[in-house]
Amino acid sequence: MSPQVSTLVIAIDPASAVAPFEQVRTQIADRARDGALPVGYKLPTVRGLAEDLGLAANTVAKAYRALETDGVIETRGRNGSFIAAAGEAADREAAAAAESYARRARRLGLDHRAALTAVENALRATYGAGA
Repeated sequence: MSPQVSTLVIAIDPASAVAPFEQVRTQIADRARDGALPVGYKLPTVRGLAEDLGLAANTVAKAYRALETDGVIETRGRNGSFIAAAGEAADREAAAAAESYARRARRLGLDHRAALTAVENALRATYGAGA
């Protein structure tokens, strides 16, 4: 097994309106998504990362729980937390959510255009106006 060359660098902006746990969650998720943290990369312990960042352990634990819920990381008990092969899981979850939405929109009586417009509006609200 080759040594890991990636390192986890996280910057917390204490002046940000974004909660520290969300800053940790977002930065790890973004790095996992763009491949900077490869599948199988072992994350620091909750306590270790909290100490490095000057945060409470509960803050980092909350970020790790959210990442695990999102399928970005997997925890292997005492062995630690690792970047998961989340691409396929995320695609499956998004497809299931889209199917559920489509069925609900149809039950509500929305036509195809109205259902699609609602999705586009939600995406713009979530991802920003350029989405």
